[in-house]
Amino acid sequence: MIQTRSLCKSFGNLKAVENLTLDVGQGEFFAFLGPNGAGKTTTIKMLAGLLKPTSGSAVVGGFNVQEQPERAKAQLAYVPDFPFTYDKLTSIEFMHFVGDIFCMEPALIEQRTEDLFDRLHLHDYRHELTENLSHGTRQRLVISSALLHDPKVLIIDEPMVGLDPMHARIVKDEFKARSRSGMTIFLSTHQLSVAEELADRVGIIHEGRLIALGTVEELRALSADKGALENVFLALVDADEAQRERIRT
Repeated sequence: MIQTRSLCKSFGNLKAVENLTLDVGQGEFFAFLGPNGAGKTTTIKMLAGLLKPTSGSAVVGGFNVQEQPERAKAQLAYVPDFPFTYDKLTSIEFMHFVGDIFCMEPALIEQRTEDLFDRLHLHDYRHELTENLSHGTRQRLVISSALLHDPKVLIIDEPMVGLDPMHARIVKDEFKARSRSGMTIFLSTHQLSVAEELADRVGIIHEGRLIALGTVEELRALSADKGALENVFLALVDADEAQRERIRT
């Protein structure tokens, strides 16, 4: 459902993403990890059609993001790390606004909104202006809006920011259920415990390059660290940093 081939993005002399080749299949829960500035958000924005690659290609749902942008974007939903809503709309109005963008029938918008508000505990806020919502509540609203048109691919950056433990569990359960039903989820997070708990496979990017790819167990074998994903991640990044330093010197 997601394919990149030699995907690159440069900002002047900075190579933010370098030769990224990746395949994420239907129904796969894929976690994309890396230190700050590694290229995660740049990659996500290219997949979502918000940034034009310097070279290479990205395909979502069978459609090239640059050559067939409308058809590619119709397959996906993107949730950025900071939830954006229109402040003067109520929660229910925001959901109808998003549904209209995807040309959904009003009755279907209403039906799916009721279901999502029930699942993500948003009924109490349906008539509240979004500007009055807490960060965590707004995050759940944006996630609900992303799921409204039942996308084939969900791309989400730091989904748990601002969520309390109860609502974080609700969101994680919803993501896992969607993945098991066939939705492809591409998640970027610094919360490695979330990736370890949910992901079918993990990719680690460092200084723009994909340095490791596999299941958590495969990454443990690659790093020779049998501990938590946090330890494995640090070991792999440190090893890559040491190798780069040797090349530089």
